[in-house]
Amino acid sequence: MTGRETWIAEVEGIETLDTHTHLIGDKLCAQSFWDIAHYFWLNREMQAGGYPANVAELPEKERIEAFLKAYRATRNTLMNWTATHIFKQLYGIELRDERSVYEADEAVRASAQKAGWAQQVADKLNVRAFVVNHPDHAKFVGMRRDAILLPRIDGKLPQWTRAIAASAQPEEAYEEARGSIDELFASYREQGCPGVMTTLPAFEASANRSYSLKAGATEDQILMMLLHAVCEAAERHGLLVQIFVGVERSWCGTAIPVNDPLKIAKLSGLFERYAVPFELVAASELNNLDIVQAAWNFPNVHTGGQWWFNFRASTYRYAMQYRLEALPALKSSLIVSDARCIEWSYGKIALVKRLMAEFLFEQTERGWIDRETALQVAKGWLYESAAQRYSFRE
Repeated sequence: MTGRETWIAEVEGIETLDTHTHLIGDKLCAQSFWDIAHYFWLNREMQAGGYPANVAELPEKERIEAFLKAYRATRNTLMNWTATHIFKQLYGIELRDERSVYEADEAVRASAQKAGWAQQVADKLNVRAFVVNHPDHAKFVGMRRDAILLPRIDGKLPQWTRAIAASAQPEEAYEEARGSIDELFASYREQGCPGVMTTLPAFEASANRSYSLKAGATEDQILMMLLHAVCEAAERHGLLVQIFVGVERSWCGTAIPVNDPLKIAKLSGLFERYAVPFELVAASELNNLDIVQAAWNFPNVHTGGQWWFNFRASTYRYAMQYRLEALPALKSSLIVSDARCIEWSYGKIALVKRLMAEFLFEQTERGWIDRETALQVAKGWLYESAAQRYSFRE
């Protein structure tokens, strides 16, 4: 192997922690070819390549024909590369024709029946742990360890906000919500959760301002007051706060990326005020730099992986350049597979490791860093940063 190939193989073997998944502990594996073929991100690209939206209603033969046509049309896309890599590396199958699809389906169905398949797939890239956000998903059946649980609270924040806004005694309602948050976070700490996770839609409020319920605070202002309560409780109970930004659902019927240039700035008052570890995960390209700047400015802020529309080779390269220049590796995690089955976690992590290895190799070739530093960075971005933040121990 060349020096470059040797380096890529070394990076592939580095311990890894997947910081955001939708894996379900008793349903970790794909059950059929279509569980892999219809993963949301691949499906989006396939539909752009002519794949019909109602494909599940088609007879099997027509469905396969439609898949192969769209698959060939999207050979240049990133998720096509990932799906191709999954089938080649996990099953030894190249998707060429109808027969290969049937072979792939048979192979996936067979692997789903293997007791150790999920662990075997994780071990291929040395993935030591996975993060989930629902308590009933955390028990990983057939694997050496359960998932790390970061309960999500974004379903609760709007409920508390609306209840306070609609209350005849909003101050009392706010205090009741604060009590609920504190009680909830105490229970999370007792369960051993290292922190909580939330997404944040657009809002017109700032953490460095004070708002009055007596004066008729808006719902956005109430939300900001609740975020202060969240950070107070997180500080009290020793929890980290993982915040996902960059996806909006209010403009149309589907989620879209929004580069909000003030989103992180509006939150910076929280970073400054509370002794809480914050992990920022961005889904829009311009916010990649914003979260790096926040992590540079505030010792308790960390950058997380690439989410949603940021899962592109181009945005990864920009994000890695920003982080390499400005942050110690222990301030930055890079792996967010967002996967719903173990096979897609494998495929997306394989892709990120390849991009990271290429990027760091190029930096050594240009003389900006040496190989020892490149290895230190890779270990921090893939595992050590997240393991430290989540207090994960083998």
